[in-house]
Amino acid sequence: MNIKRNIIFALESRRRDGVLITINLPIRMRVIFANQRIEFTTGYRIDAAKWDAAKQQVKKGCTNKLKQSASEINADLLRLCTEIQNIFKEFEVKNEFPTTERIKETFNARIKDATDRKDAAKEPNVSFWEAFEEFVKESGRLNNWTKATYEKFAAMKNHLNEFRNTLSFDTFTENGLNDYVDFLQSDKDMRNSTIGKQISFLKWFLRWSYKKGYSQNAAYDSFKPKLKNTPKKVIFLTPEELNKLKTYQIPPTKQYLERVRDVFLFCCFSGLRYSDVYNLKRSDIKQDHIEITTIKTADSLIIELNDHSKAILDKYKDVHFEKHKALPVISNQKMNDYLKELGELAEINDPVRETYYKGNERIDTVTPKYALLGTHTGRRTFICNALALGIPPQVVMKWTGHSDYKAMKPYIDIADETKANAMTKFNNM
Repeated sequence: MNIKRNIIFALESRRRDGVLITINLPIRMRVIFANQRIEFTTGYRIDAAKWDAAKQQVKKGCTNKLKQSASEINADLLRLCTEIQNIFKEFEVKNEFPTTERIKETFNARIKDATDRKDAAKEPNVSFWEAFEEFVKESGRLNNWTKATYEKFAAMKNHLNEFRNTLSFDTFTENGLNDYVDFLQSDKDMRNSTIGKQISFLKWFLRWSYKKGYSQNAAYDSFKPKLKNTPKKVIFLTPEELNKLKTYQIPPTKQYLERVRDVFLFCCFSGLRYSDVYNLKRSDIKQDHIEITTIKTADSLIIELNDHSKAILDKYKDVHFEKHKALPVISNQKMNDYLKELGELAEINDPVRETYYKGNERIDTVTPKYALLGTHTGRRTFICNALALGIPPQVVMKWTGHSDYKAMKPYIDIADETKANAMTKFNNM
């Protein structure tokens, strides 16, 4: 008997908010025979740009996010292909036509046996928390984590400790993962969007542990909890609100707000993050532009100055600040508090409606805009207003350091909405 079959390795197609994802995609093995198809996960991921679709393998010299090389991944893909071929040959020798279930069961059993033998030889003896500490240390160094990222994983560690007194990798089966989602919903009272982030952090750690050989539990790979979500509201100032804030006469008793306003307006007219304006040195300022290497992503950016941003820099050019800083930037927390105070005084109080979910419960809130102001509002204001002015997204991305269109899409949608609303002004002519 000869069983015709076709074995294909391909990247899984994924979309988020209608945009095709091209990074860190799972490599799937597809087996087709007798007009039937079986899908297998390989346990590997790779960027689309590093995948050779014609040869069905990772391009030479490339590595994935986990630093696994093309030769390592391709060798294992060949091993999986060989195992499937051997299974079909065994059925052919027995003159028996298999069902998809038999193929899948046999293959999974063989791979598990091979993995068990490999793991027995390694005999890793690393506990869940030992692995976690190693993960934070290694990933933090390799990915140049910021202080904020370390704090996120410290918070995640606290949540895990509260979830169970004793944790092991075997805790996080599909049921265990669902129990953790329930814990975050009921005990921690988290929004679905926050739970989604916590699960993505946990899966990152579990994936790393699996690749290291510390864990043999791969339930995380197929775990995708159904959490209702709505797009996060982009809080920014319209040109009218920006001018209102800029021209507001600050009371003599609240002069401490003047410098806060200047720094915030500089972000609104340059697109800088708080961390970058905090780190901005006088040496970064040239005649008509600034040159910086961003703190968060280490991108080297050249950002041209306009009349507004240049006027703010000129205002402080002869004022001495420690460490040769260009602007009087205070702590992020204090600045966020003062911005809300300033926004309230300037009557930036248009109601903002936000919708979010906790479990299946939809919650709608209405908040005055000033209460939602923060340092990052400046960067969002710059992007939204730049796009609304008709500046091409690819130009804005060069100023902000955004590397892909996906990150810009929410802002582009707002610019399109602003453009559509502007057209209605012709109705009054």
